[in-house]
Amino acid sequence: MAWHDDQARRDELYRDPYPLYDRARRTEGLMYVPEFDAWLVARDQDVREVLLRAEDFSSANALLPDVPLSEAALGVLPRGFGPRPTVVSSDGAAHRRHRAPLNRGLSAARVAALLPYARTCAEGLVDGFAADGSAELVEAYARRLPGMVVGRLIGLDPADVPAAVHGGYRAEELLFRPLSPQGQAAAAEDVVALQHLLDGYVRERRERPRDDMCSTMVAALAPGDGELTLEQRHELVTSLQNLLIAGFLTTSALIGTMLLHLLGDRRQWRTLRADPSLIPAAVEEAVRHDTAIQAFRRTTTRPVTLAGTKLPAAATVLVAYGSANRDERRYERAGEFDITRPGNRQHLAFGYGTHGCPGSQLARDQLRLTLDLFIRRMPELRLDRDRPQPRMRPTLIHRSPQALYVTW
Repeated sequence: MAWHDDQARRDELYRDPYPLYDRARRTEGLMYVPEFDAWLVARDQDVREVLLRAEDFSSANALLPDVPLSEAALGVLPRGFGPRPTVVSSDGAAHRRHRAPLNRGLSAARVAALLPYARTCAEGLVDGFAADGSAELVEAYARRLPGMVVGRLIGLDPADVPAAVHGGYRAEELLFRPLSPQGQAAAAEDVVALQHLLDGYVRERRERPRDDMCSTMVAALAPGDGELTLEQRHELVTSLQNLLIAGFLTTSALIGTMLLHLLGDRRQWRTLRADPSLIPAAVEEAVRHDTAIQAFRRTTTRPVTLAGTKLPAAATVLVAYGSANRDERRYERAGEFDITRPGNRQHLAFGYGTHGCPGSQLARDQLRLTLDLFIRRMPELRLDRDRPQPRMRPTLIHRSPQALYVTW
């Protein structure tokens, strides 16, 4: 019962963490938050300091599960692959090794080459509901476009993308949402299915490389041309799963929150519609104001002092990008959503330092093309006030509305 009470308190904080952030930024030193079992790093300056001191604040436990796994789930997961360290959960030389193929695969030239496909997919999705006059945009668009795009980036057959995206959401659900033992076991089955799907691609690309991210990662993480070892397959599947989930989960969330805040303020939607040159600024303000990845954990590697608070070795800090992005010391009217805000690209929505998001440009491009498309195709887009009002998901890693009912 105590665990469920803790989960309920966490869920309320996850749905609206901003009042807590406000208190933490005003508190001298760091605030300890029992619901997170961590010291909350809330100010922009302190967040940047942690992110630049990777030798003192390790990423090894960046994404710890919120829920304990049942015996039923633990009986299923060994049939799959991993877990192994990824670019998110490694430091130093290991992090650089995982990061290098991502930097190559997400270069400016490769992202630019992917954009025509992204636009075609986006147009096709809108074609599916534009004549209806209303839609629920999370399921009809936001949760679909980024999966198509990252699937293409990795090199997945389009027919495999829906199953891959489903498996990715089930992995997030398994680790971060309370499920019954039977529910956990079912989610674990879906995760294992995703892992075996990716393993098939890994082994096929070893035999027949292509110009895609899967081939790039196989060549980088398992150099040579011999048959992949089981350990290499574990590492490659884990890394590809991380790339897949990171590629669609956060971008889907950002599409949802961006549209929520723009449509929630008709004045700003009309301003953007009248002047589409503001689209890049609107994207930056949307990701600053309500970013998808609210926070990641870091663990101290030795006794350190941060913001005047002395921390022992092995202390957990929760590095709150979402709080730093509303720090009044950096932004005037920090809590307001304003697409005309000057200089708003200095936010931390995509991280900072060595762990800055390598896919940030691809995410930005999908957000921009979404606004351009919706303004052209549905200029009268508005929230449907006759349907349930948006409620945020209880999560810190893909903050977004659970549903977004609109009309036009």
